[in-house]
Amino acid sequence: MENAKQNSSGVAFKWAMFYVVVSIVLTYVWQFLNVDQTSAVKYVGYLPFIAFLLLAQKEHRENLGGFITFGQAFVAGLLYSIIGAVVISIFVYIYFAFLSPGVFNKIMDTQRDAMTQKGMSSDQVDQAMEIMKKYGALITAFVSIFAIAIFGIIVALVGAAIFKKERTIQDIEQNSGSFTDPAV
Repeated sequence: MENAKQNSSGVAFKWAMFYVVVSIVLTYVWQFLNVDQTSAVKYVGYLPFIAFLLLAQKEHRENLGGFITFGQAFVAGLLYSIIGAVVISIFVYIYFAFLSPGVFNKIMDTQRDAMTQKGMSSDQVDQAMEIMKKYGALITAFVSIFAIAIFGIIVALVGAAIFKKERTIQDIEQNSGSFTDPAV
């Protein structure tokens, strides 16, 4: 049991790092292609997250000899989600605060327009923009931890249901039968 937990964290970490690298590459591809932040293209980023989570669960099942309980598969997916969420959130903060603050400024402009269209007063808009300017990158990073983790929990539950393969009585008998002499 101890070995299974150790394997799930190693597998989860490996696949989470693949997800982080792909997400960073996609972030810069979208930035260089000048993809609009409100475009549906941003949803493409969910595909690597889902694929790598499922691959983590599949690899964990293979490491356990082809059998995995629902709980073991879920834990592997949960660990993947948490690790990926924390690392991506750190990247999000660094990206918006230091690497590409211009992208964050575009988001702020979009938000300013949306608030104005909702009929908020200029004082309210200015106050909201001041808060976003000071804490926006940090708030975005903090929110992304929870958003990614919650999305990951949902996908991990689905993946655990897909990959669950518990040992049957026949499997147990085959394993125990190989150690006994059938002639006895």
